[in-house]
Parts: sequence; structure tokens; C-alpha cells
Amino acid sequence: MSTFWGDRPGARYIKDVSGLTTIMLHLMPKRTESEVYLADKIDATELVKFIEKKNAEHDNYKTTVFHCFVLAVARMIKERPKMNRYVQGRRIYERDSISLTFMAKRRFADDAEEAFMQVVPKDTDTIDEISHQIYGDVREARKSAHSTGGIDATVDAFAKIPRPLLMLVFKVLRWLDFWGRVPKALKDGDTNYSTVLLSNLGSIKGPAVYHHLNNYGTNSIMITVGTLHKEEMVMPDGTKQIRDVLDFGATIDERIGDGFYFVRSLRLVKYIFAHPELLDKPLGEASGFDYQ
Repeated sequence: MSTFWGDRPGARYIKDVSGLTTIMLHLMPKRTESEVYLADKIDATELVKFIEKKNAEHDNYKTTVFHCFVLAVARMIKERPKMNRYVQGRRIYERDSISLTFMAKRRFADDAEEAFMQVVPKDTDTIDEISHQIYGDVREARKSAHSTGGIDATVDAFAKIPRPLLMLVFKVLRWLDFWGRVPKALKDGDTNYSTVLLSNLGSIKGPAVYHHLNNYGTNSIMITVGTLHKEEMVMPDGTKQIRDVLDFGATIDERIGDGFYFVRSLRLVKYIFAHPELLDKPLGEASGFDYQ
């Protein structure tokens, strides 16, 4: 971990930024003022074939398109470090690790509670480790209709505080957040402090949508994934084919990078879907993708 003055727990202070970026941090100090939106679709045909073969190898858990999307995004973050940055206290920081969080319904019912899930991939992880972890975490969460500990229990405890006192508590929390002094116990597992917040709307047969960022915390990227479906696509040779397609919507804090960097990063995710064998490669090994 870097020891530059101004570093924060789990992240280093990025001093070498352009004058334009510095001005943007003051012109648009809030993350919700700096949102850019991206909607796109990914050809998942080769990935679906990969998953079918993968699931034929084991029956104790199932690899899903969402699991593969999580790892593809993690690899993109790994190879494109600016995507792991955030703005806090009008400064830019780059995290030392990657974290991806999402919410899981404890039951598929209108009144069912949600549970916080977090994946912190290791350099040795492949799709087998990631899929096994997510499958196990979701299954464990669904054993109980209510939170049993961790960040879920913390949120429930805060919700019981009387409103006037809760307003004061959050005023203090926002001040601590600005200076990077929020206690670790309140940040661990919190979606607001993750590299990427994901929402698998396809699991409830929903479409991909845009989702806002939050001024609290450090989360700079929010991605929603829609339902896998069949769609006619024009192929590189000009022919038309019915393909498996996945829609997604992303909201990004534009202060952490620029459009050129974002678009090139997205190309890697699409490349992984077209070459899913990369998902069997440890995260710490370079993909070999040519960004040119």
C-alpha cells in the first residue's frame, strides 16, 4: 500500500490529475451531479454455450450469466485501474482492492427483505470460485427471512433510532465520510463503499434500467443487468442471426475517467463474453486483450 501523504484506508490519493479534472471536483462536488449513463447490449451466445458445458461438469451449484458478468467486470476493473477510482472530499483516490456488491431477495415476494452480498475477488479466482461463492452466499441468506448479522443487522439497528437522533447521526456520518473517517465496521459490506454496485434484474425477469449513484460513500459505478433473451443481430460479415443477448445499463461518475477510457473498458467485457474461456483464467493473469 502506498504511503503518500493524503492516502486513505484501502486507497491511495491520486495527485497527478489534469487541471480540468481538479476544477470538475469543485464545479461538481457531488457524485449525483457527475453521473453519465450508458446503455448497451452484449452478445452472450458463446457464453451460454460455455455455461451449459460448465454446469454439466458439476451439479452441486450452477454457474449463471450473472456470475460470469460479475467476474468479467472484475477483470475489467483489474486491467483498467481508473475504473477503481472514486471521489471523496473533492479528491480522487484509487482503491487497493476490488469489491462488487449486489442485493439478493430472501424470498421472491413483495414484502420480502433484501440481503447485502459482496464479492472481493482474489487474483487466483476463476469463474468456478466466484460462482461457488455467490451461489453459497445467496443460499445462506435465504435460510432466514430476516437479517442475521453483518451490514444487514447494522442497517436494521440504525433504522430503529428515533428520527431526530437519526438525522444527527447521519449528519456526523456525512462529515466523517467527507474526510474518509467512517469506521471500518460501517463500511464493510456496505454497497455505498464498493467498487461496483450490481443489480441482477434479469433474476426477476426485469429489464436493465439506469440507477442513480449516491453522494455518501465511494461507489462510482452502478450496473443493472436485464433478462437474457433472443434477438436478431447483424454479424460482422453482414448476415443476420438470432443470438442470445444481454442488455445492461450503467451509471458512472465521470470524474474518475473520460469517455474514451470508459468505452475501451467496456470493450474488454464484450470480448470476454465472446471468448468465455478467459473466465477459466485466474484473475491475476492478464487477458491479453488488445485495446487498440
